[in-house]
Amino acid sequence: MASTRAHNRLTLLAAALAAASFCSPLCDPAGALTAGAGGTAAAGAALPAAAAPSSAAVPARAPRGIASTPSAHVTSVRITSVRCTPAPRCSGNPRQVSVHGTLALTGRGLAAGMIVAFPRSPGARISRNSPGSRLRSTGSSLIVTVPSAAHSGNIMVLLGRGRYTSSYGPIYVFNHALHRPVRPRLTGGLGALSGTAFDGQGMWIWYLSKSGGGVVAAIAARAHQSGITTVFVKSSDGSTNYWSQFSAQLVAELHANGLRVCAWQYVYGAAPAGEASLGARAVANGADCLVIDAEAEYERRYAAAQTYVRNLRAKVGAAYPVGLASFPYVSYHPALPYSVFLGPEGAQYNAPQMYWKDIGVSVDTVYANTYINNRIYGRPLFPLGQTYGGVSASDVLRFREEAVDYGATGLSFWDWQETPASGWSALAAPLAPLTSVTPNTSYPELASGAKGDRVLWLQEHLASAYPEQETTGNFGSRTTANLRAFQSAHNIPASGRADAATWAALLALPPVAVNWTGGGPSA
Repeated sequence: MASTRAHNRLTLLAAALAAASFCSPLCDPAGALTAGAGGTAAAGAALPAAAAPSSAAVPARAPRGIASTPSAHVTSVRITSVRCTPAPRCSGNPRQVSVHGTLALTGRGLAAGMIVAFPRSPGARISRNSPGSRLRSTGSSLIVTVPSAAHSGNIMVLLGRGRYTSSYGPIYVFNHALHRPVRPRLTGGLGALSGTAFDGQGMWIWYLSKSGGGVVAAIAARAHQSGITTVFVKSSDGSTNYWSQFSAQLVAELHANGLRVCAWQYVYGAAPAGEASLGARAVANGADCLVIDAEAEYERRYAAAQTYVRNLRAKVGAAYPVGLASFPYVSYHPALPYSVFLGPEGAQYNAPQMYWKDIGVSVDTVYANTYINNRIYGRPLFPLGQTYGGVSASDVLRFREEAVDYGATGLSFWDWQETPASGWSALAAPLAPLTSVTPNTSYPELASGAKGDRVLWLQEHLASAYPEQETTGNFGSRTTANLRAFQSAHNIPASGRADAATWAALLALPPVAVNWTGGGPSA
């Protein structure tokens, strides 16, 4: 499938910007870090090496003004976890907290009365003059109130007589009130919720300034009128261009207006570590989820995809909700690293770009083919449809109704600025049961001679049972022989072809880990 028109325009725009050294009002060409509301460093601001996110304490550097001696650094007292509390006054990130907000600390040797010190400026080292607050006990936990002069960075317990603990963090401090993620309001009886911002009905925002005029109240009013529960706002393009439109202030204001807010970034693969850093910056700014928009530029970039997902997970954690939005027909893009982006370290959610009119098929066909192509990756699908390009209101409504039939707990549409009045009406229309559609439950059938990421995914699972199985992405004689042996062992007709029964048995095995170099299988 060729790149969809909407995202083609996005890619062409990015290329034009780079070539002409032109920066739109929405871009941040230098990747400069900006201050959040009230002057507090925006979450995601660069911190010194000692402030790298970690679930464990960071080795201490002596606080400024305190002599560094072996006895000064106390290891018997240690912070091991921090979380914002109570939940209604916190975001979805436990390390984000408002000034005068409350953190609950756990660790070794902690006691009420100890002083927890915070950076006086963004990412600053702790000193004896750093703002601090005493731990106090609630009976079930130890809590500390964030002082008014605190900023984002690592925290530390100061014990008196020049003694201090290892640092912990980073903790992201905001000068505005945080808001608990809003549970989506669903229509049409969708299935069991995933518990993330992917649930419900979403709308994608490319340029904030062209969506409700960039006015939060107008965006919220239109969203509520049309049953939108989540907005997906562009946060970055490539590895250095963070879009200032995705800010902690925007997230807080949309949360306050009852909407969930996810970030999406367009990635290319030339500098994956930088792309991961910009994704993590959006997460630190309060995003309820992050979506990776990886398209043609990432084809034959398996090593880059692996670098991206590993760097991203190191920064945002294994549980943070990440989605992939890419081409829906995997068979048309055999060199795209779906198996990396949707693999064990990658995105937990799949939001394929099911733009039926751009592809040139019906809504029914795009659903059937997308589910056949993507089912093998085992990630919940959250269909991404189109409201641009002159699609009919009846097709938009059918797309919503078919999502229910396929059991999707959420769906979304591209994009806000191109949605006509008829499209907004179709998003708000009540859903009716579809009696003419039976969801397609097929799997892709693969046999000798097949190539691409689907073959690679099969081989990675087959290698769990047969360690000699190669992971080349080419369905050759070794793969055929091992697949026949696997089928025989599982009472499946030994055809040497991957059919539905074979896929079901294979996917019960974990895929082997592959450390990619270069472009990927047989590249």
